[in-house]
Parts: sequence; structure tokens; C-alpha cells
Amino acid sequence: MRKLFVILLGLGLALAAGGAVWFLREPATESIGASTLPRLDNLPLPPELPRLADGPDYDRCLSLLRDDPEEAMRFAQAWDATGGGEGARHCIALAMLGLGEPDRAAERLERLGAASRAGGVARAAVFGQASQAWMMAGDPNRAFAAATIALTLAPQDVELLVDRSVVLASMRRYRESIEDLDSALALEPERAEAWVLRAAALRHLERVDQAFLAVERALVLAPDNAEGLLERGILRQLRGDVAGARNDWLRAIQLAPDSMAADLAAQNIQLNELGPQRR
Repeated sequence: MRKLFVILLGLGLALAAGGAVWFLREPATESIGASTLPRLDNLPLPPELPRLADGPDYDRCLSLLRDDPEEAMRFAQAWDATGGGEGARHCIALAMLGLGEPDRAAERLERLGAASRAGGVARAAVFGQASQAWMMAGDPNRAFAAATIALTLAPQDVELLVDRSVVLASMRRYRESIEDLDSALALEPERAEAWVLRAAALRHLERVDQAFLAVERALVLAPDNAEGLLERGILRQLRGDVAGARNDWLRAIQLAPDSMAADLAAQNIQLNELGPQRR
């Protein structure tokens, strides 16, 4: 899918530059750094619609990306050599992500989005993927530029607004991040992930009570949201509710044991157990 909420909220794909993993991760006691390579099942693969191409070759190339990016690259290059057009070039760029070349992928996606004959919504999706690739490459400034172009093409795209809010947060531009999230929530008020991100941004602005209301709203909408529980635990600890924080973090681990949210919750629990000397 286009949007990397898995990346944005720390579920398997920590951004080289921090990104939203850092955005949410900061525990009340101590921040611990982490960075991993992308997992293939979390790549920013294109959505079902809009698409830059149709036909079995495009479908095959995109399906290969999930399991074998090297084979996807070989297939796309051969297809491109025989006139595969925008579909082949799109698959080549996405295969580069799977092969650990996000900067090259981002540049190709930007060129493709600029030159494509597809409609504005499809081109916006490609620029959105370029933005995500720049974040994976550790370049939030270029990610912001690509996301902004995407939003000029599709200004009411909620996923693009949420994505750009994460880019802004990675640049510590929290107020602007909240503006994008407010725009997204005006269009889709029941989007739990946006409420979690809003809570994190408010926390970084030291508006803890407002942040708590935001994360509570997220957990009303999605009670088993591991990232929401991680964030509420951080906020509870900031408010002095150590037991409540621990309960939220344990619940996050139980719900998503193999996720980055679980890893961060476990780290926070460990830090609490180490006591004040680590604070």
C-alpha cells in the first residue's frame, strides 16, 4: 500500500533519520536510538487504485516486489526494454527500495511523477512514494518537498496529509505537523493513527493534557492500537502514573509482540525498572 503507517509508527521499518519512530518513541525516562533496514512486506507498494499501468505484466511485477525484489528488478528491466513504459519504470523504482537503494528510488519516483501522463491523483501517489523513499534515505527535507508536491496534486488526500505530518515531526516542526493532522482529521475524524500522531506532536510541545485527550480519542476508536498504547504509556508516565504506563506498555507487547511498538514498550519498562539513576 502507498502509505507506510507501519514505518511511520515504528512497526518494522525504522527510518534512518528517525522519522516517526523517533516521533513516538521517546520514553519518559530516556530515548534509545534504533535503525533497521526495510522489511519487504512493509515497502510502500502502490495502492490498488490509482495505478500507472494495467495488465498482467504490471500485476506480476508488483507481486514479485513483496517476495523477491531482485527478480522484480530483472523482470521490470526486461519489460522496460521491450516498451514497458511507466509501469515498468514504476516497478524498477520500487524494486530499488527492496534492494536498499531508497535515494535512487526516490529520484526515479520524482522523475516519474513529474513526467507521467497519468491523472493528478495517480501522480500524487507516486510523489507520496518518493517522499517515503526520501525518509527511508534519511533526507526529510526532500521528503517534505515531495510530499508537498503530492498535496498540490491531491490536497484532500488524507494519507498524504498524515505522511507529511510525520515528515514535519521528524524535522521537529510539530506545530506544522499538527496543522496537517488537523486537516486530515477534519476529512476523516475517525482515523485513529492520526490521533496517535497528534498526541505525540502535542507531547513534544509539552502540551501533555491535550496530548492525553488525543490519544484517548485514538484508543476509543481503536482500543487495540499498539502504537496508541505505547504513546499513552509515555504520557501516563509523564503524569506520574507509573503503574498505568506499565500496563499500557505490557498490553502493547501482548497485542503486537513482533512490532517496533512492542520493542519500545519493553525498553521503557526496562528503563523504569533500572530506576532514577538512568533518568
